[in-house]
Amino acid sequence: MTLFDDILTQFPPDVQVMVRKIWEALGPNEKASFLSLVVGFPADSNLVKILVKLSTTQIRQAFGSKHRVAIVGPANVGKSTLYNQLAGFAQNKSDLAVVSLLPGTTKENQQADAALFTVVDTPGADAVGSVGEHEKDLAFSAATEADFLVMVFDAIQGIKKTELELFNELSALKKPFVVVLNKIDLVPHKDLHAVISNAALNLGLEADQIVPIAAKDGKNLGKVLLAVAATEPEMVAALGQALPEYRWQLAWQTIVRSASISATIALVPLPVINFVPLVITQSIMVVSIARIYNYKITPQRASELVATFGLGFLGRSIFQELSKLGGLPGWLLSAAIASSTTVVMGYAAVRWFEKGEKLSAEALKKLTQGMTTTLLNTLKNIGKRKPSQKGLQEQITLALENSPLAESRSALDSEVDE
Repeated sequence: MTLFDDILTQFPPDVQVMVRKIWEALGPNEKASFLSLVVGFPADSNLVKILVKLSTTQIRQAFGSKHRVAIVGPANVGKSTLYNQLAGFAQNKSDLAVVSLLPGTTKENQQADAALFTVVDTPGADAVGSVGEHEKDLAFSAATEADFLVMVFDAIQGIKKTELELFNELSALKKPFVVVLNKIDLVPHKDLHAVISNAALNLGLEADQIVPIAAKDGKNLGKVLLAVAATEPEMVAALGQALPEYRWQLAWQTIVRSASISATIALVPLPVINFVPLVITQSIMVVSIARIYNYKITPQRASELVATFGLGFLGRSIFQELSKLGGLPGWLLSAAIASSTTVVMGYAAVRWFEKGEKLSAEALKKLTQGMTTTLLNTLKNIGKRKPSQKGLQEQITLALENSPLAESRSALDSEVDE
């Protein structure tokens, strides 16, 4: 049995398949780096399972591969126009689809390597008759083979019985998806909110789960891409490389996931601030952020970078300072500090990959103290009783997702640049 096989047996069964696929996709040097990280896992098998289960998204993002995205929906809703917007990132312009005002212009599936992912245009999936059934079969074949679905509907037509039936059929495929409401440029501004709300209500979704766009001019295309990234983390790196203006928002999603994992690790009754799994989580986060910023780095180099910033030592110092004040349970301090150091490490990595700039010890301490205070104020609402892992993860995620940092890192930049 190889060292990797021995390590693999410690993973939960549902994770082993994914980890083996990652392993087989790595080159010799990457395999050595990957092993150098995972051999540092603690001996406690239960803790290994917890960490790996929570870290699966991060590992997928760090080592993921290109996916297929199928654009599906009724005829004449603008699928081909949206396809052309996405295929516009491709080098081969002959891959663009023919667009017409006539319903049913697209008769066959068409795909392009859109640099971000392979994107597939499909015929209308709501047509009737023998020809319509054939085109619907083509659309559903593409949807079945895809890793992600972009379901497109018409803002003017709205969601009627036919659209709802199609949505339910596509949802039954159990694929990650985003719902897009196209042609919002034709909706009067005063009616836009109502149109989106009604569509969401009819589909059984929340209004913020629908992305309104104007595929003709690319309006809100970035929101579609971010929605894809939020639902399918393996695409984050490719999106960040293709759309630099969204890099911080994509990196922030990675940081939030890592920070919530770090908080959960802190529930384990061990000196978490000096705990190997925390370093591993932050290292995988750094690899993921590096991919977003198109910066090549091995997991081993990422762990070395984490160590050079010295946030583990800083976290322990802050823990000792706050412990002296009393009134706060140890798990609460550990969770807040573990999350805070992870957030600051993520931000420091962004600055490093952008400018080759290493933040000063003073700046790191200032940012960590400020973030710790913010998270402590949020977590105090939980009470003194230790929450479940899921409950704590949800609290941290909610606090960070609702932070102004989700849109812009200007607050952090201003503190560092003062």
